[in-house]
Amino acid sequence: MSENKNYQHPDVQEAENDELEIDWMEILRKIITIRKTLYKAAGVGVVLGIIIALSIPKQYTVTVTLSPEMGGDSKGGGLASLASSFLGGGASSSSNDALNVTLAPDIVSSTPFILELFNTRVQTLDGEIDTTLVTYLDEQKGPWWGYIKSAPSMAIKAIKSLLTDRTDTISILNPFQLTYQEKSKVEYLKKQIVAEIDTRTGMTTINATLQDPKVAAIIADSVVAKLQQYIIDYRIKKAKEDCTYLEELYHERQQEYYKAQSKYAHYFDSNRNIAFQSVRAEQERLQNDMNLAYQVYSQVAQQLQVARAKIQEEKPVFAVVEPATIPLFPSNTSRKVILLGVTILTICITGIWQLIGKHYFRKIKSIISNKIL
Repeated sequence: MSENKNYQHPDVQEAENDELEIDWMEILRKIITIRKTLYKAAGVGVVLGIIIALSIPKQYTVTVTLSPEMGGDSKGGGLASLASSFLGGGASSSSNDALNVTLAPDIVSSTPFILELFNTRVQTLDGEIDTTLVTYLDEQKGPWWGYIKSAPSMAIKAIKSLLTDRTDTISILNPFQLTYQEKSKVEYLKKQIVAEIDTRTGMTTINATLQDPKVAAIIADSVVAKLQQYIIDYRIKKAKEDCTYLEELYHERQQEYYKAQSKYAHYFDSNRNIAFQSVRAEQERLQNDMNLAYQVYSQVAQQLQVARAKIQEEKPVFAVVEPATIPLFPSNTSRKVILLGVTILTICITGIWQLIGKHYFRKIKSIISNKIL
């Protein structure tokens, strides 16, 4: 019985296929009917596409690739270990480093790092603008709809500038409390300057995207330099603190040794021909004090040499695989693609409205009018 329920007569299937073909043919006929409207829509789409394509400013992206080789040899084969072995000490042990190379993207996108780029000197390719990055951001162009969106805030800003003395509006950059304009520039640069890392190979890629190719190259190069210096400063900070402490301790122990040596020499010269046992005992005590001071002084000197060698050992080495170069072509979407996309989108929206939307709109309108009546 179930087979009989699912069974359809061949004539019925042919009728449904014919009906489906008739539906597609009907759609094709409707499209042919509204072809003049679609032609007009295509013309409007071309105009809109040209306007939008010309309104979007060009963007240039500079990519820099780094291959960092961090210091701190775990096997004790660094300069500190070599100095320690020459001076009679043990091999230096590896230290756990809180700053990992995988944190480079987070460092680049941090607010303090972005704020350090504000005063970077930049120059456009045509040489017309030579200023700081924070000032150059005000010179960048935007699409016309962006000005319409920001028109209220620009009007309020203009009114405030008229009512307020210009000397009072100048403020020093405060990372703890940024103004609205500073915050918006920081957020913009966080999107335009991006660092990515391949966890498998350790390769770090830095992308800087701005409207001028030379400015983008300068900023990408500055980001690399600041990132290197940031990591180097962090890596050698502890070693520098240890070295500074050992230098102070070295000078203190040196003065103690010199005093003990001078005291022993003075006592020895003053009592050279005296054969009393008490004199010999005091002389032996002073000599022991001098020898002990020398041993401590010698050990601190060895540790100081190891600490100085460790500063150089802790410095990471960055191999710049792909340096910053001025790009020749923009990196954003081509104007031809924008023109074609807007034209096709306009045609599709017009066709859907003519074929489907207008019919349902009239139906909904008639239903509403009947309910009102």
